[in-house]
Amino acid sequence: MNRHAAAREASALHRGLEALNDARELSAGALPQEVLDEVLQVLDRAGSRRSLSADHTVVGFFGATGSGKSSLFNAVSGAEIATAAARRPTTSEPLAGIWGADGSAELLDWLEVRNRHHAAPVPGFADEGTGLILLDLPDFDSTRSANRETVQRMVGLVDVLVWVLDPQKYADAAVHNDFLAPLASHGAVTLVVLNQLDRLPHHEVRPVLDSLRGILARDGLGQVQVLGASAVVGTGGDKVRAAIRQAAMQRQAVSRRLAADVTRAAARLAEASGAGEAAGASAAHKSRLAEELAAAANVPLVVDAVVHSYRQEATRRAGWPATRWLVRFRPDPLRRLNLHRDGARPELNLLPPAGAPERARTDAAVREFAEAASAGAPGPWRAVIRGAAREGRGRLPDALDQAIAATDLKAGRTSWWWAVFNVIQWLALLTALGGFGWLGVLAALGYLQLPVPEVPRVQGWPIPTVMIAGGSAVGHCPGGRGEVHCRRRGTLPRHAPAARSRGAAARKRLKSAIAGVAAELVVEPVELEVSRLESFNRALAAAR
Repeated sequence: MNRHAAAREASALHRGLEALNDARELSAGALPQEVLDEVLQVLDRAGSRRSLSADHTVVGFFGATGSGKSSLFNAVSGAEIATAAARRPTTSEPLAGIWGADGSAELLDWLEVRNRHHAAPVPGFADEGTGLILLDLPDFDSTRSANRETVQRMVGLVDVLVWVLDPQKYADAAVHNDFLAPLASHGAVTLVVLNQLDRLPHHEVRPVLDSLRGILARDGLGQVQVLGASAVVGTGGDKVRAAIRQAAMQRQAVSRRLAADVTRAAARLAEASGAGEAAGASAAHKSRLAEELAAAANVPLVVDAVVHSYRQEATRRAGWPATRWLVRFRPDPLRRLNLHRDGARPELNLLPPAGAPERARTDAAVREFAEAASAGAPGPWRAVIRGAAREGRGRLPDALDQAIAATDLKAGRTSWWWAVFNVIQWLALLTALGGFGWLGVLAALGYLQLPVPEVPRVQGWPIPTVMIAGGSAVGHCPGGRGEVHCRRRGTLPRHAPAARSRGAAARKRLKSAIAGVAAELVVEPVELEVSRLESFNRALAAAR
């Protein structure tokens, strides 16, 4: 592999590690902690291995009891290195054969390999410039737990894995289910050797190798290199050496091993997370949430109070002067709720407290919004999104009341037409009183037997009578925004256009305040989790 290709591979590994770390951090609190811990271990191992010698390739020999693993190790090494096993402090410790001592000590310390043998050069295989470390490891099916733990640890650390199988146990479920299948992503740094071929009749060698390849294919390792060998007879050892030498000379085993670890860890995150994207919070869902919260927070009650307060104030300022004083004995609806701005403290509003129906409506609105926003998300993330929506639910009643209290309902604002109609009402009253006074003078003159002057008429109607009728008619016709609404069957229409307009404006401001509370306590936390899922999926795709 040329230098540019190696640089590209190293750069891709760096990006993969960063993406995996991003995915791990983004999924904190959503995925099980044990999964996140596994990913963190992968990242820690990768960081440690990359900080150590990149000029050495560590090749581990793994095998079951009786597979001839140590014999094959010696055959490949060109020396009886593994015969020193009797001198090891414990059989649970690996043995290292080293070609290229410079820079290997720190790497072997990290691997916790204390038994080290500086091997002699083997022509055509390895010398001091090769930078190769072969590890003879304990049997993975050992009855000693320390041996099995050592093998499990080394499976996660070595750069190249050489699995030594024998004709009797090559299909053993223990090696395939516990080791090979879980490492399906590591095919590029895996070598499988069927040892002890000398125990098979010549005509059975190929069928057994084909059978092994079929089993490996089911494990997800269909592309892995499978070699046959016999350490006793000395056949196949040259091919094993050639495969190991190629991995060592390319200097890419470390990057490929770590890249495979990243892929496996990303797959583990994907398995724990599940696939899918959340639908998110649409404008319609936000509007629906605000509508429901407004209803639960008694916004219709406040709007109705605004309408009635406006009508009451309009009557007091522009009503029939003879009767408008009676309005003072009727309580102002907004003042009764302590929402009028004239000297009131709106934070001490007297809105009805949220009862069971209001709380149930609030909960249902939040739940409906969370369900809609989390639609399509994988199970763990759906729970996180719903949890984010529920987190602020307890603060909603107080926050909604404060939002309503802090909203300027423009209750103290007057309308331009009040002054105009006030003048008209007073002129109408004075006109009617003038007509009554005129008729009273005429009646007094008649009573006193004095000459009664002729009363001017307008189309046959005496002017005093016209003044009384006209003044009374105009005085009993209130209006708003240039429109006159006269009494019908003795009653005023319930909502004048101006009052309805004032109520609509108040409703708009209140809904805006409610939407702000909903955004802060429900929408934004939900959107944050939806965005986190999107970022997690992007990071996971990059890592994989």
